Amino acid sequence: MVTYDFSGQVAFVTGAAHGQGRSHAVKYAENGADVVVTDICANVDTNPYELGTREELDETASMVEDEGQEALAIEMDVREEAEVRAAVEEALDEFGRIDMLANNAGIFNSAEMVQLPEQQWDDMIDTNLKGVWLCSKHVGKHFIERGGGGKIVSTSSTAGLVGTLLSGHYSATKWGVRGLTKTLALELAEYDVNVNCVCPTGVDTPMIEGYVEHYGEEMLGEIAELTGPFNLFNPEDAMISPEYISEAYMWLSSDAARYVTGIELPVDAGYTAK
Repeated sequence: MVTYDFSGQVAFVTGAAHGQGRSHAVKYAENGADVVVTDICANVDTNPYELGTREELDETASMVEDEGQEALAIEMDVREEAEVRAAVEEALDEFGRIDMLANNAGIFNSAEMVQLPEQQWDDMIDTNLKGVWLCSKHVGKHFIERGGGGKIVSTSSTAGLVGTLLSGHYSATKWGVRGLTKTLALELAEYDVNVNCVCPTGVDTPMIEGYVEHYGEEMLGEIAELTGPFNLFNPEDAMISPEYISEAYMWLSSDAARYVTGIELPVDAGYTAK
């Protein structure tokens, strides 16, 4: 894997209790950054599986510290502006700066669009899209006031590149993340802020484990049968490791991507190549 020099920098990672968020947080630390790890540490009523816990968030912080970096763990609901604002202020009080924002927090569930309850729609939009905006808003304000640039990387999805069966509300959020990314890239370029998003295929995380436990393997199988395998390299083992998504995050957060902004980077094992 490639290494970068983030020494003296601070990363702010949402949805960091486990899964991709934990992977990103640890990878930032491996590359020399101090890390603010945040998570709701509670469940969302309309989401059918367990989300991260406070104990898992503290474990992520310990993993960052094991890499020799400082960590700050904050419980934060990305749907609530007051909580986002307070978390950013706490991070700045602790470290004095934020250099990289990783918008990773998200949920995933299924229903036919004509049967989807309104609250399930609202919770998805608020978590996966509004949360990206709120975090980008408040960290973006810091970037502008401090000067010196910054990096924002958000998690979209292959579901933000193609249509997705039985998860149109999820797909809508991920298409929205792409649009928000491009607008923020245009608005923040004059402040030397790069804004990009990553579009993963299926990733082996507790989110997917919880989804499969609730809906069954048949649901993912039905989607793959109609849309194609999530992983062309190994169709029988569709999910890829979170570390490969983290590698994309690191590159987009680094000086190597100095002139890369407003893009959606697929890490999709060929899922959208067809």
